[in-house]
Amino acid sequence: MTTLTDPPKESFRLSMLIYDTRYRSMTIQIIALIAFLVLIGWLVSNTIANLAISGKELGFGFLKEPAGYDINQRLLEYNSQSTHLRAAFIGLINTLVVAVLGCITATILGVIIGVLRLSKNWLIARLMTVYVEMFRNVPVLLWIVFIMAILIETLPAPSAFRGDEPTATLKLFDTVAITNRGVYIPEPLFSRGLGDASVLGGAFDVSLNLIAIAALLIASFMLSGLVKRRADAIQEATGDRPDTWYIRLAIIVLPTAILLWILGFHLGYPALKGFNFQGGTHLRNSLIALWLALSLYTAAFIAEIVRAGILAISHGQTEAASALGIRPSRTMSLVILPQALRVIIPPLISNYLNLTKNSSLAIAVGYMDLTGTLMGITLNQTGKELETLLLGMLVYLIISLSVSAVMNWYNNSVKLVER
Repeated sequence: MTTLTDPPKESFRLSMLIYDTRYRSMTIQIIALIAFLVLIGWLVSNTIANLAISGKELGFGFLKEPAGYDINQRLLEYNSQSTHLRAAFIGLINTLVVAVLGCITATILGVIIGVLRLSKNWLIARLMTVYVEMFRNVPVLLWIVFIMAILIETLPAPSAFRGDEPTATLKLFDTVAITNRGVYIPEPLFSRGLGDASVLGGAFDVSLNLIAIAALLIASFMLSGLVKRRADAIQEATGDRPDTWYIRLAIIVLPTAILLWILGFHLGYPALKGFNFQGGTHLRNSLIALWLALSLYTAAFIAEIVRAGILAISHGQTEAASALGIRPSRTMSLVILPQALRVIIPPLISNYLNLTKNSSLAIAVGYMDLTGTLMGITLNQTGKELETLLLGMLVYLIISLSVSAVMNWYNNSVKLVER
């Protein structure tokens, strides 16, 4: 009688790390990782040694020193005696302002232009084609300087608003002044505000009013979403959808209006005093030129992305919607664009990142963003080239990764779910 037994297990040998395919790939990866870490360690050690030889010690203590320079465009309080850290924070806010405004404006323009490029009207389609080809084939830096020159040369000076018969007047019920020194708009003020909270020894100021309003808006939108989901459940069960738009609107508007009334919200209007306007929020020409140039330039690329996304959707979808009696405009907004988003969003992320990084060209028109403050004047004053550049690259990396994370989350939320 023959008894079958399992063969003895092969004992592990060091040679298996190279010759055994089960371990070879892991061995190569570990060796590559060790080599990479050794290279990084050598570069860091060599850099520190060279800095010591040249009399420059690696450190970030300079961030606590007085900056000694002014920032013309700012949303928070700042003066020349503020620290370099606060100056960098003001520059970061200016960068984020341009990035957010640019992404929103470029998206709206890009979607409209991309849809109009597919219009059956020959003239409209050709005009949109001229726009796309003109803006995306000229460097964005030239557009920034060009728009800046137009704003300075064509808009009226503040003195034009003075006199019994002024040659220029305020717009929007005398609340907005458009001049060659910038645009003055009403400023939000709070007579019973909650004040500010200082963070990191006064380097950062957090508006408690803004936090309260943002928290209330988030809670209101979440509650509005619950009302929408309840309406969806009723429609799924009965086929009838209850009207909830007025309830959702009231949930968002009424609590916010009450909070603003409690905080004493009012507007401060610009007024001509002396040789310039005082009061209100001053949007300098450098900010406007950078915002418009980046928006118009990026919109040309987004328009092509939108057009490609729409063309990727089968024409049968349009025909099916037409057969159901849906108007062309509703077909585009309810049938085509929601499906095209799955094609549009991935390349759209890259354009958002490019717009954010292109905002560093602000130095060409004197707009003090992160590049102009931390990696510009602060670098020149302190001589801390390595530290300022590392901080600047880290901040831009965090911004880019944050934008990518948000857009990837949205991309996953609209992707097709396989059943």
